[in-house]
Amino acid sequence: MEDITGGSASSPARPGGFGLRGMKGFTAVWAGQFVSILGTSMTNFALTIWAWEKTGEATALALVGFSFVAPYILMSPFAGALVDRWNRKLVMMLSDLAAGASTLAVLLLFASGRLEVWHLYVTSAFAGAFQAFQFPAFSAAITLMLDKEQYARANGMMSLAHSASNIFAPVAAGILLPIVGIGGIMAFDVVSFLAAVGALALIHVPQPQAREREKPSLLQDSMFGFRYILGRPSLLGLQLIFLVSNFTGSIGFSLLAPMILSRTGNDNLILGSVQSAFGVGGVIGGLVISAWGGPRRKVNGLLLGLTSSSLLGMTTMGLGRGVAIWVAAAFVLMFVNPITNGCSQAIWQSKIPPELQGRVFSTRALIAQASQPLAMFIAGPLADRLAEPAMMPGGALALPLGWLVGTGPGTGMALIFVAAGIIGASTSLAGYVFDAIRNVEEIIPDHDVTASPEVETSIATRG
Repeated sequence: MEDITGGSASSPARPGGFGLRGMKGFTAVWAGQFVSILGTSMTNFALTIWAWEKTGEATALALVGFSFVAPYILMSPFAGALVDRWNRKLVMMLSDLAAGASTLAVLLLFASGRLEVWHLYVTSAFAGAFQAFQFPAFSAAITLMLDKEQYARANGMMSLAHSASNIFAPVAAGILLPIVGIGGIMAFDVVSFLAAVGALALIHVPQPQAREREKPSLLQDSMFGFRYILGRPSLLGLQLIFLVSNFTGSIGFSLLAPMILSRTGNDNLILGSVQSAFGVGGVIGGLVISAWGGPRRKVNGLLLGLTSSSLLGMTTMGLGRGVAIWVAAAFVLMFVNPITNGCSQAIWQSKIPPELQGRVFSTRALIAQASQPLAMFIAGPLADRLAEPAMMPGGALALPLGWLVGTGPGTGMALIFVAAGIIGASTSLAGYVFDAIRNVEEIIPDHDVTASPEVETSIATRG
C-alpha cells in the first residue's frame, strides 16, 4: 500500500526539557484532571436538577448533551490536524481554560438571576468545541510520555478518575447544595480547572519527530484521519461498532435522570445513589484494569466489555423497577467500561504512529460519536411524545409490554433502555463474525515495529 504518511515510521522523540516525566508526570496530570472532573461532575449534577425542576421535560436535558456533542464532532477533524501541528501540552491547557470559562459564564448568569435553560445550550456548545482538542492531545501525550506496556494502565487511571468523581460528585453536591447553593458549586468547578492547568504546567510532554513532507493545507490535513482509517478495514470496523454502541448508549443516558426521577416522584436521593453506583463500579473497574493491564488480546476485552455493558447494564437498567436493580445495573455497566475503553485505547495507541495520532484520534472520535447528537436530539421527543404516552395505563403499548417494565410515568423511557441494550449487545457480538475486527491486533502492526513491504501492502485489504 502507498505510504499515505509521506515517510517511513519513526520512533517518537523524547527530547530534553523541564518538568516531570514518564509515569510521575502522567500521575501529576491525572491528579489535576481528577480535581477538574470532580468539579465538572458536581456542576452537571446540580444543573441537571435545576433544569428538570425548571422544565420537567426530558427534551431539555437531552438538548444540553446534544449542544455539547454536536460542536465537539464538527470540530474534531480540524482539532486533530492542529494538535499534530501545535504543542500538545499547550493545547490541553487551552482546552481546560476554555471549559473553565464556560462554567464561569454560567455562574455569572446564575448569580445575576438571568440564567435560562437555553444559556446551557450555548455554553455547552462552546465547551464542546474546545473539548474536541482535549481527547486527541491527551491520548497522544500518553503515547509520548509512557511505554506501550503502560498504555492500558494509564487509560485505566483516567477511567478511575471519571468513575471516582461519579461517586463523590452526587454526594458532595447533595451536601453542599443547601450550604453554598449552585453558585458555590460552580465556583469550585472554576477553581478546579485552574488546578488542572497548574498540573499540566509541571510536566514535560515530548513532541514527536516531524516527518519531512510537504505541508498540506489545514483542510487537507483534517481529512487525513479519514483516509488513514478507511484504508484499514480493521480500524474502521472497530469504530463502526463504537458508532452503534454510542448511539444506543447516548439515547439511554440522555433519559437516565428523567426516567429515575419520573419513577420515584423526583427523589433526588435515589438518583444520586444510582449515579454513585456508576462511580463505584467504575472505580473498581479502573483499579482492575490499572493493576491488570487487560487481557493479552485486547480486542476480547473491547468486544466482550461492550456486550456486557449493554446487556447487564442498559437492558437491566430498563427492566429494573426499584433502586436495588438500578444500582446493580449501574455498577456492572461502569465496572466493565474502564476495561473496554482501556483495551480500545491500548490498541490504537500501539498501532498509530505518535506523529499521526492527533489527526487519526480526532477522526476516530468523530466516527465513534457521530451518532451521539442524533441520539440526544431524538431521545427527548421519543420519550416525551411516543414512548411515555404509549406506556401509560390504556396506552398503545401498555397491554403488550406492561408486564416487562410496568406502566405509568418513566416506563416508556425504561422500555427505550431495554431496546437500546439489546441492539448494542448484538452489534458488539457481531464483531467476532468479521476477521478484520476479530484479528485486528495481528493485521495492524505496532507503530514501533517496522512492517515488511508485504505486510504494509496488505493492511488495507486483509479481512
